[in-house]
Amino acid sequence: MTEAALQTGARANASRQFYFAMALTCLAIAVLGFMPTYFLPMAQGRFRAEPLVHIHGLVLFSWMALFCAQTWLVAQGKTVAHRTWGLLGVAIATAMVFVVTAVVSLRVAQASLPGQPEGLAHQVRAFAWVSMGGIGFFAVLFVLAIVNIRRPETHKRLLLLATISMLGAPIARWFLTFLAPHGGPPPTPPPGLPLVGAPPVFVAIPPALLGDLLLFLAMWVDWRTRGRPHPVYLVGGAAMLALHLTQVLVAESPAWQAIATAIGHIAG
Repeated sequence: MTEAALQTGARANASRQFYFAMALTCLAIAVLGFMPTYFLPMAQGRFRAEPLVHIHGLVLFSWMALFCAQTWLVAQGKTVAHRTWGLLGVAIATAMVFVVTAVVSLRVAQASLPGQPEGLAHQVRAFAWVSMGGIGFFAVLFVLAIVNIRRPETHKRLLLLATISMLGAPIARWFLTFLAPHGGPPPTPPPGLPLVGAPPVFVAIPPALLGDLLLFLAMWVDWRTRGRPHPVYLVGGAAMLALHLTQVLVAESPAWQAIATAIGHIAG
């Protein structure tokens, strides 16, 4: 009986260490992903953007840092501190929804100004689905995690899945850095108008699917330790894959174009 208890404790400790390692990996991907297009240009004084963009970056990176800190607290057995800092997680997650919506609204409004190139507004509205669909998926998983706060096995998997779902954006920055053409003159906006752009929606799919590979790693660990993947990974993972694989279909639909237009009206 004592031996069984020791084995159970060892498995629980290994699980806590695994989730901390996964959180650390997500944080590293986020930092390294935005290094060439945000951190380095900003340090060199070459990055220019509205204050809202910097607030957006601060809020989303705050989530990654907090998630990493929270899994570390659990790994160290400091569950009381973990629950206390969880209130900050609620605040950050709420701020993420508002700030992502605000940035999307701003970009759609800018792309819709008279004088912008033909087709730009449609392209920006389409790509807005990548951001809004992603933050919507994150928000649903976060709410479910709060609802299941007394079921730690479900709670921690929902939060890990929510964080994995955000990795497409930083991974995409490496695609842009290494695959985008270089050497030409920087783009210039029409006179008196802001510079706005958005890539085709399909380019967001490969980076998102690369990030999803962490889900399969988590499922494999579940298979080794539990005998089967947890339902959160099976159901939530299937929903995440469906979200990523249908991005073009939804983004180009008249229904989403109408919704994105309405979102753009928030910014005026």
